[in-house]
Amino acid sequence: MITVTHLAPACVALAIGVLSAALYGRRRQWFNALLAVLAGAALAVALADARLPVPAPALTITTDASGAITDAQVQAIADAGSIDLAGDGLRAAQWQDLPARPLRWTPTKEEALSLDFPRTMALGRVFTLTVHRPQAQGAWRLQLLAENGQVLADSASSAANAPNAASAPSRSAGKSSQRSVQWLPPVAEAMVLHARVLDAAGKVVASGPVPVQVTAAVPLQIVGRFNAPSFDASALNRLLTDGGAVLDWQVVLGKAIARTETARTAIMAPNAMVVDAAHVEQLAPAARAALLAQVRQGVPLVVLGGNAADAGLWQRDLGLRVRPQSPTTEQEDQRRFALAGAELTLAPAALNPDDAPGGEWTTLARDSHARPWAWQRALGQGRVVWIGVADWHRYAISAPRALALWWQGAMDAMALAGESGAGWVLTDPMPLPGLRTEICARGAKPGAALHIDGLADTRLLPRADKADAVCAAVWAPQAGWVALRSEGLEAGRQYVYAPGDWPAWQRTLRREATAAYAARAVGTRAATSEANVNGTSDATNATNGTTNGTTNGAVNDRPLPAMPFAVLFALCLLALWWREQHGNPARPAPGRNAETDSGLPVAG
Repeated sequence: MITVTHLAPACVALAIGVLSAALYGRRRQWFNALLAVLAGAALAVALADARLPVPAPALTITTDASGAITDAQVQAIADAGSIDLAGDGLRAAQWQDLPARPLRWTPTKEEALSLDFPRTMALGRVFTLTVHRPQAQGAWRLQLLAENGQVLADSASSAANAPNAASAPSRSAGKSSQRSVQWLPPVAEAMVLHARVLDAAGKVVASGPVPVQVTAAVPLQIVGRFNAPSFDASALNRLLTDGGAVLDWQVVLGKAIARTETARTAIMAPNAMVVDAAHVEQLAPAARAALLAQVRQGVPLVVLGGNAADAGLWQRDLGLRVRPQSPTTEQEDQRRFALAGAELTLAPAALNPDDAPGGEWTTLARDSHARPWAWQRALGQGRVVWIGVADWHRYAISAPRALALWWQGAMDAMALAGESGAGWVLTDPMPLPGLRTEICARGAKPGAALHIDGLADTRLLPRADKADAVCAAVWAPQAGWVALRSEGLEAGRQYVYAPGDWPAWQRTLRREATAAYAARAVGTRAATSEANVNGTSDATNATNGTTNGTTNGAVNDRPLPAMPFAVLFALCLLALWWREQHGNPARPAPGRNAETDSGLPVAG
């Protein structure tokens, strides 16, 4: 499509040419009128600064095993109409610095994998490492090793020790694309573990570092109110106390008799209120309203439904439809949890919602067989959680670790979900030396300085896509732990991988980033040009190995030469002048008298 930069002068020139042609037309000088129109059009084109779209050539790029391209190729992308890419592409930080261009991509056939694990976790939480291998062939296993090489966890042994072990080895020996291992860190410190993937013969297929920073756990502040003593409440009290929680606990033992456990420190903002269903049902309406008002202020209310009896109250006050447990299906309705090599089988509560409760209630958690056991609904700034299982006290002696892990995960989901205090937000899955990475902080002041040893200080600035954090771009100079410091925040750490770490994982990250760039290029092309789109672009297929060039190549604007039109304008004016001077034979010559030359007598 032709682009006109200076439209107003061009329109004026064309209007003058049309007006001149109209005047010549009134005198029936048709050829002069044509010259006037042509002169006006030529002047209009010369003044318009018109630009013609010219398809830009495609740029062929081949990325090596490290995903690097030359500086010349980077600069050439801006002038390229499209990109013919061979290899696994670039990382997201590299693609973000490049203009969007239609992409025809042929990735390599080499195997890729991905790792999923928490970079930072609190002491007492179970560390879980998961490896995905979509192209895995045959049986394989995953091992987690300590810094000294000691094997901490093995996916094969974990499967063999799991409940229902008769079927576990067969699943492990199959062609599953995922393996997981779990380990409980004993101390709070930054450590670099090691993971390796082995095939059926024990040959190492892939290996690399697994950095994790274990921080000291912040004690939970829990308020507990129970209308009747129970083994479940006692077991929960013991688990929370052993975990260092600050408890304000009260259990009604009889009429006007209660056992109270006062918190060792004042509880100003409890993480949750844990009550049994009977406590809520026995409250006076005014006291129940006060309890729900406290929930609306932001304190989660966790209801143990084991002794619930008044279904109408829950329906009326909280919109929760519960039904009694059928004695004929009690065994089938049991919930089962596989944790730490043990299986917990918990009985359903006396009253429970349906699997899909409807209304404002949703499922919060499911067991190992995808059966729901916890439900929740929002209430003001807080929420209400219904625990639909009971009799967990039976495992306080036989499987204490599994029970502790189960309740720990439950409290994380119920009492700590959604809490986002001040701290570092590190979203880059694999920082590398010399590659830009983004470091964000929550709770820091905009413009605060970010201090990193070996680098110049930089500023943490707001980002449009991160409303609750400020960020800075950093280029790490070398591999290893990088200390992060900023005013108002505790010191943090980020691990920078070496260029040779986890090449198969780097391959996955580059393919995912390249697929995202291909999708961005298609969207940008459609928004900035009216060129037709031929074919389809499938970014999903890109991650699986194929992306076809699907849009017309980008175009460069070439200015239309003004000199030929200026010359044409001058020639038209010269022709009009010549015709004005020599094209009218009736016009007298200079210095001659028309009446005398005509031979007519002159009156005396």
